[in-house]
Amino acid sequence: MINFRIIARTYGLMLIFEGIMMFAAAGISYFLNDSAASSLLFSGLITITIGVFVYTPVKDEEQIYSNREGYLIITGTFLLYVLTGMLPFLLSGTINNLTEAFFESASGFTTTGATILNNIDSLPRGIILWRSLTQWIGGLGIIFLSLYILPVFRDNIIQLTTTEFSGQSQDKIYPRWIDATKRLISLYIFLTVIEIIFLAAGGMNLFDAACISLSTLSTGGFSPHDYSLTILTSPYAKIVITIFMFLGGTNMVIIYYLYKRNIQKIKENSEFIFYFVLCLVFCSVVSGLLLAQKNSFSESIINGSFHVISIITTTGFYTNDFTLWGNLILLLFFILMFTGGTVGSASGGVKIARLMILSMNTRMEIKRLIHPDAYLPVRINHKIIPQEIVYNILLFVIIYLITISCSAFIISLMNYDIITSFSTAVSILGNIGPAIGNFGPMTTYSSLPVAGKWFISLLMILGRLELLAVFVLFARSFFRK
Repeated sequence: MINFRIIARTYGLMLIFEGIMMFAAAGISYFLNDSAASSLLFSGLITITIGVFVYTPVKDEEQIYSNREGYLIITGTFLLYVLTGMLPFLLSGTINNLTEAFFESASGFTTTGATILNNIDSLPRGIILWRSLTQWIGGLGIIFLSLYILPVFRDNIIQLTTTEFSGQSQDKIYPRWIDATKRLISLYIFLTVIEIIFLAAGGMNLFDAACISLSTLSTGGFSPHDYSLTILTSPYAKIVITIFMFLGGTNMVIIYYLYKRNIQKIKENSEFIFYFVLCLVFCSVVSGLLLAQKNSFSESIINGSFHVISIITTTGFYTNDFTLWGNLILLLFFILMFTGGTVGSASGGVKIARLMILSMNTRMEIKRLIHPDAYLPVRINHKIIPQEIVYNILLFVIIYLITISCSAFIISLMNYDIITSFSTAVSILGNIGPAIGNFGPMTTYSSLPVAGKWFISLLMILGRLELLAVFVLFARSFFRK
């Protein structure tokens, strides 16, 4: 049995929040004397009206009956956001057909950063801002859902998709979930504002600084200009964005500990250490390879680090056409597309914690072959990971790889070569954006056939919700009492 009243209430709250964000974009658009102000205003009115009608008051004593409500809320909220997020594109005439509007909206809210738009510089600035806001909202989504779902359920049984199959218990900042969530959201907003200030201080105009910052902390990758961030010539701006991309791929709890100068807590978090070392190693290797190609030292370090962090965190920003850097660097980037950031961040991908647990379990399995009677559990942060969780992670990774293979096969049926098909499947499912081949960093997805655009859009959503949260809805027993 499923309590649809609680689900409807949460949908209503989410839509009202989205409508308010549309009003904010409309206000800025009007201030800029932009043609998209009325489209954003009407979109906000429609979204809030739907939210008010959907909103269903619940009694204090009402409770959920199972964790199925959580899956429906998480999946349904993203779908509703994507559907209503199309309105500004359609009403403004920026995108004239439903397929492409759905694609662009799905890419935004899933923080993928893939686009079908070929002339972004000519768009109304209100629409450019809304594109960036969709990513910022998508990145905030998991934290925002925890703020509003848990008070409705009055029980901490809903495991959000970013942590459910990670194998790590959730680190609480404060005993009360609501207080912890509010502080994490405040930190997310604070970091966004700080990045805007840093970029503006380096000479970037305020509008571009705001749009880029909204897409950076959310690990989204939408740019206010064509060809991502190739317009950037300032090393300072590249360094600032690289740092904030790294923070975007970091667990917000770790950033909170950094803010509180609790270095000991950070040192004890093995996932963050693994993430930091992984970034450091690949930045060094790629920078070294660029240096060997007779690039300057500073150029090699800045450009190499920028693109490594962009791919690991699934942000998808680029300042150069990295497909021209040689096959070895392309191979390294392809490998990095499978990683993702840490659990509790806005990034997509497999996630560092899963990869770390799998590597530790592999090592333990080898030791068990040598010492069959020994008790050799997998430990993270001095905590034993139950074998059941390890099996869940193995299941997730297997399904992830099968989904990539099936998706690559479907994309190849659209007359794309194997490199394009596989890299696109990995990039889209990992919510990265640019791929290798026909959909490399200097091209858009506008050439996809209609069916391909719908398929890629659904693949973005599937990747953002981490597969199992969607697949569980198709289980025959899900809706049974």
